Amino acid sequence: MIRLVIAEDHQIVREGLRMFLETQPDMQVVAEAANGREALEAVRQHRPDVLLLDLIMPEVDGLAVLRQVTQEVPETRVLVLTSASDDRMVLPVVRAGAAGYVLKTISAAELAEAVRKVVQGEPVLHPDITRMLMREVRRGPGAVAGEAFTQRELEVLSLLAHHLTNKEIAAEMGISETTVKTHVRNILHKLRVSTRAEAARYAREQGLG
Repeated sequence: MIRLVIAEDHQIVREGLRMFLETQPDMQVVAEAANGREALEAVRQHRPDVLLLDLIMPEVDGLAVLRQVTQEVPETRVLVLTSASDDRMVLPVVRAGAAGYVLKTISAAELAEAVRKVVQGEPVLHPDITRMLMREVRRGPGAVAGEAFTQRELEVLSLLAHHLTNKEIAAEMGISETTVKTHVRNILHKLRVSTRAEAARYAREQGLG
């Protein structure tokens, strides 16, 4: 019997998932969670075979839950089921140890099959996610929007992860503040984000900070 915890903040979706999964003769839903904190508590208490996890969760976000579960309860396979298909989320989720990443556009039968596969140790990726992952790999470690970072931009990005100001980055790198501003502007453009905080978050997720 495959024991599952469902972590999904929308009640109607969570209930629908539970109703379907419990029609499967080899599956049992042992707990539900409406936020990331509850998901962690449920996994620690029940130690399920599979955590079905949405990435966009209140209190503790899905990526943080994934990282915590893979560290604390490595025997639990985490199958990400989400509507979040942003390129920037794919690599961090895979690197954090997800056993699978599927989108909510899949059919119920496909979801059941994905659960069975991750329990058997087979990685499961939605075709759209596979294409995104391939794009990420082809771009290399420093690009999200299709343009590779320069070495200087990577250095600035790493310092942004530590919340340094432009003035502090300039002093650290021995360049002018104007040059730092140019690098930051280019980084935001390549990441397709609008704030330094978003760039800093990306840098930390990629292990640059």
